[in-house]
Amino acid sequence: MERTDEKAQVAAFADAPGGAIRMNGAHAIIRSLEDEGVSYLFGYPGGQALALYDALYDSRKLTHILVRHEQGAVHAADGYARATGKPGIAIVTSGPGATNTITGIACAYMDSVPLIVITGQVETSVIGTDAFQETDITGVTLPITKHSYLVKDTQDLPRVIHEAFHIATTGRPGPVVIDVPSDIAAGSIDYRPCTTIELPSYKPTIKGNARQVKQAADLLVHAQRPLLLVGGGIVASGATDRLRMLASCLHAPVATTLMGKGAFPEDDARALGVAGVYGRPSANAAIADADVILAIGVRFSDRVTGPVEGFAPDAHIIHIDIDPAEIGKNVVPEVPIVGDADTVIGQLIERLGKAADMPDTSDWLRGAAELRAQDVPPCFVDGRAVRAGIAVHQVMRTLNGLLAERESIVTTEVGQHQMWASQFLTRSQPRTFLTSGGLGAMGFGLPAAIGAQLGCPDRSVVCVAGDGSIQMNVQEMATATANGLPIKVIVLDNAGLGMVRQLQEETYGSRYSQTVLPACPDFVKLAEAYGWQGARVSDADALDDALARLLASEGPALLDVVIDPDEFVFSQMEEAYASDSDTGRKE
Repeated sequence: MERTDEKAQVAAFADAPGGAIRMNGAHAIIRSLEDEGVSYLFGYPGGQALALYDALYDSRKLTHILVRHEQGAVHAADGYARATGKPGIAIVTSGPGATNTITGIACAYMDSVPLIVITGQVETSVIGTDAFQETDITGVTLPITKHSYLVKDTQDLPRVIHEAFHIATTGRPGPVVIDVPSDIAAGSIDYRPCTTIELPSYKPTIKGNARQVKQAADLLVHAQRPLLLVGGGIVASGATDRLRMLASCLHAPVATTLMGKGAFPEDDARALGVAGVYGRPSANAAIADADVILAIGVRFSDRVTGPVEGFAPDAHIIHIDIDPAEIGKNVVPEVPIVGDADTVIGQLIERLGKAADMPDTSDWLRGAAELRAQDVPPCFVDGRAVRAGIAVHQVMRTLNGLLAERESIVTTEVGQHQMWASQFLTRSQPRTFLTSGGLGAMGFGLPAAIGAQLGCPDRSVVCVAGDGSIQMNVQEMATATANGLPIKVIVLDNAGLGMVRQLQEETYGSRYSQTVLPACPDFVKLAEAYGWQGARVSDADALDDALARLLASEGPALLDVVIDPDEFVFSQMEEAYASDSDTGRKE
């Protein structure tokens, strides 16, 4: 059956007074999404969402992507949002459909990703009676959303949708849940697009306090060893161009958090790469040696700081963040500035431009660059040769070279492979390295790649996965096939839950409890069962050709790369912080 056209859709409802169109609540939701400029939404139907899906049937502007699990829907919407900067949309039914979204919502919340999750709900008359497939999803998700709505009046739907987009995409971005009871979706409304926002209690601070900006500039003007530490807030704010200007103005090296990877071009001579527990030793050493650290859009998570008392002991710290709750939460700055990263950086550049002169940091920059050139990502096999399979550094360096030849987006699952990808893969643009940083949700990478590919169809999208993590949402391979998405998956196959197994060796005397996986499934046959191309490589001499064929193949494809189970990813944070790095320090 063909979709009805726009005229037929409008004709199905009566004209209402004042130029409004009378329709039911479900059609009002779909029309509101269209008015917000939505192109794709990800979802899975169910009983209490039937009215929504019936209304969706008539839309010519929205493309619905049918996933195979609701968690996959939210991760796919998340990947779409991270890759494009537009909010991701997911629609699911009540009860188990809604609860299946929780991991994806928490992932987006911790990484500040704008999402709108619309959940069906039982009729208002039976809410609170433990009706079939009833769950208080607004209550359940309260700690992991920016805001949540339980709609109780059909007339409120256009306003709620419009507010949800505003809340999700402004200030510190994040997920919003809209719970729609089935009788509200079936109710009548005289629909008019909502174009105004009245949220007096929600006023994100955009411009930094002038006095604090001056204090920050004064510290930076006199810094001998300035360092920029930047996170996902730079990407969310669209501040990458101004960040480069600031780095040039200060003649300062730049380190990033995992979420900030790509915010500053990693092929720039001033780039130190990702800092933190599994970061680059050079970035950690520079943090330990800096005299002024300008932290922008970071939350000083434990993965970045390690023990807080040992973090940057000799540095004056300036912290810029749009979320005032992050200022002083983990690291207390000398100069706190609440505001939008792009705006505040602009204020700082203007203030620094008035300075008579800037200190000579050439020795500092030279020392940082030398450290970057010398450091080796903390990835090795106990100092010995790989016993079985292919060395990870060979996989990552070969892949990095191949990706340099094309416009690409990398997504990752969660585990050792995630850290190896962050260490070895060079990203020179924002929104090209998508990973679950805060929550560390296994099962993120594959559906996120689906969302990224839909949002950026002209880019090559590659998911770096582990054999354990990929199986968390492996069913979404069917979604890629059904939608003709040419995503590529590289499975670093060490026959185990590598990161947890590594921790068991380091902490529990190699007592590998439930972290060794059998050679099941056969990933090549699994790929073929889902309509993908599949291949396996275990010989280092065949790796280059196998990776090249993977990236050149049409349609979705998977390469199973056999690696040594004993190849670990190690932290060099403590060594870097404890060393006398002498990163161009002038005494």
